[in-house]
Order: sequence, then C-alpha cells, then structure tokens
Amino acid sequence: MTVKHSLQAATVLLPVLITGLTIGLMTTPASAGTLDQVIQRGALKCGVNTELAGFAIANSLGEYSGFDVDICRAVASAVFNDSEAVEMIPVTSSDRFEALQSGVLDILSRNTTWTLERNSLYGEFVGVNFYDGQGFMVPKRTGIRSALELDNQPICVDNNTTSEVNAADFFTVSDMRYRPVFFDDGIDAVRAYEAGRCKALTTDRSGLAAQRTGFAQPDAHLVLPEVISKEPLGPMVAANDSEWGNVVRWSLNCMINAEELGINSNNVNNPNIGSTPAIRRLIGTEGNTGENLGLSANWCSRIIQQVGNYGEIYEKHIGPNTPIGLERGINQLWTNGGLIYAPPIR
Repeated sequence: MTVKHSLQAATVLLPVLITGLTIGLMTTPASAGTLDQVIQRGALKCGVNTELAGFAIANSLGEYSGFDVDICRAVASAVFNDSEAVEMIPVTSSDRFEALQSGVLDILSRNTTWTLERNSLYGEFVGVNFYDGQGFMVPKRTGIRSALELDNQPICVDNNTTSEVNAADFFTVSDMRYRPVFFDDGIDAVRAYEAGRCKALTTDRSGLAAQRTGFAQPDAHLVLPEVISKEPLGPMVAANDSEWGNVVRWSLNCMINAEELGINSNNVNNPNIGSTPAIRRLIGTEGNTGENLGLSANWCSRIIQQVGNYGEIYEKHIGPNTPIGLERGINQLWTNGGLIYAPPIR
C-alpha cells in the first residue's frame, strides 16, 4: 500500500475508531470511588491493631480507643459529622496489607512504617502521625543495659515486619550473632517474651512502652537506650484513589494545623476564634477547601470538635500523663523543634 492509500485508509477509519471509543466510554459504567462507597455504606471501615495499649485497644464491650483509632474517627467526623461512624476491624501485621488491597478496609491505621516497598506494593501512605524508632526491651534481672550486650541471645520478633529486617541489619553492623525467634503476630511475640522464651523483645519503642503496661510487673522490664532505625508511622489507603487519599490525608493535616494555630476542641466553636485568615480557612468560614475535598465547608472544625487536635489526642492516649508515658520528643510540632509539620490548608 502506498503512503497516499495509507493516509486515505486512516482518514476513513479514524471517525469509526473515535465513534467506537465514544460509545465505549458512554456505555462503560463509572466505578464509584471509595468516598462514594463510604457515604453510601454510612460508615468507614478502619483497620487497627488487635491489641496495643494507647494506640488501639478494645474494652470489654468491644469499643476501640487509642491514638491510631482517633485518626479513623477524625475521617468519620469529616465525612459524616459523626466520629462514631466507623467500623473498627482488628488486623494483624501479617494480614493488614491484604485486607487493605482487597477492599476489606478503607483505611489502615495500625502503627505501620512508611517504606518504599510498602508504598509501591500495598498502597498509599497519606502522612506520618508518629515518628518512632526500633529498640529492644529486656527483663531488668538479666543485667543487660545495652543492645550491644545481646550477642547470641534469643530475640523475640514479629515475622515479615520492618522489625525483622532492622534487627538483622543491627546485629550484622554490630558484628554480633543474631538469634531471632519468629512469630506471625506481635501479640504472640510479646507473650513469648513475657513467658521467658527470649532474652529480649524488639519492635518500635512506642510499642515496647505500650506492651510493658500490660505486664504483671511493668517496672521489671527495661527499654534499652539504643534506637536502631527510623520508623515513620502513618495511615494508609489503597492505591489509585486520589480523592479518598486526600480526604484521609487532610483529616490528619487538619489536626496538626489546628494544634499549630491554637485551635482545640474547647475553643473551636467560639464565635470570636476566627481572628486570622489561616484560622478562618481551617474552620471553614473562608475559602472552599471542603468543596475541593467533596466535603462540607466545616469538615475540619468537625474533626477538632469531635476528636481534637493532634496535641490533644497525643496527650489523651500516649502522653506523659498516661500509662504509656511517651514524651512528645521528636513528635513535637516543628515550631517547637520537632518533626510534626503539615502543609497549609488553603
């Protein structure tokens, strides 16, 4: 076929292809995004830890509370104006990513470390709600006071987690023999450690502090001083749904910005609070951020009123005056020398 004939054929076929494509687009039903599905369902499904004091734990009635749980409640407040419009679904470290990818969860808010592999394989991290680092805990009676004294000692560790990889790296770099005792769930690792099967337990230091509160004699256990890794923990959503990712991301950012601006659950409804443009945008009396997210104008003020700002949920669940007893440290706002920083709401 000559070039002239090829051009003629293409000219004839092009309208047919365009018509077919248009018909295909018109007859293919649009799939509802997660936000639409959540609204139609009337509640969001949030994956949380099975049992981690301060972060996610259920009472005798099966009602969950905790720092990570309040991230879920914040999103429910933004979407439904009801912080209780959440179904808490306990997931283990081994099944959390499958549950997120399969659609069992709308949000995973379970002390999960943001890594490249997890980001590329399992979904989208929408921010960091807690900066942590991995450590080791030992019974005080062992006399061990440094992680450098753990050469060839049995270490209880949760399998298929960043804790497993970090510990192996630490022992290699420190030229020590590594004797891991693996468990498929963190709770099993904790129980084995408490029963004396291991000389040490390793996981995020916040997790060690939380688990110690459940021991019969918490003061008989020591978290060693070494911090062996970076563990930026944050909520996740499934990939390829930027609309829903934005709702969850900005719900977290709302709480952080609120603390920075001095807006909390006690003053957010004060009619005189909107003294600056930044505050007016935060509470929804100026700008169109709610419309941009597919939410009501006062989406952020709902979060602050019903759940609190970042500092409030930190102090309530894991702060120095709780059994967990975690100082803010690097989880201070950036204005106070910490790492907690949120993009502006504008």
